[in-house]
Amino acid sequence: MNIKEAGQAAAMPAKTIRYYEEIGLIRPARGANGYRDFSPQDVHKLAFLGRARTLGFSIADCRVLLALYEDADRTSAEVREVARTHLAEIDTKIDALTEMRATLAHLVDSCAGDNRPDCPILASLADGPS
Repeated sequence: MNIKEAGQAAAMPAKTIRYYEEIGLIRPARGANGYRDFSPQDVHKLAFLGRARTLGFSIADCRVLLALYEDADRTSAEVREVARTHLAEIDTKIDALTEMRATLAHLVDSCAGDNRPDCPILASLADGPS
């Protein structure tokens, strides 16, 4: 199938598919005319990559996960470690966002939002954390 059909089947834009090919995540066959010819297995890999990216896995992680998926000798422990590491990264980001939200909420609450020029939000941005 062509790139448009593969994209529709994998729910992925052609631009993303071309990028994945460029970085070596997928390698569709080429027809005599030079056009990409995606197999059902290629489409399955694209859908796999799409789901992994939706979960926030990096391209590097996707490369590892795809290699593990294709390796009949893999252990589930290897896959679990990739996912566990990613989960820890997500938790770290959530903690940072929670702290960021608390700081910003405090600044918003501290600002009178009136016609006076003094503003604790701008003061904090100019002076750094207090």
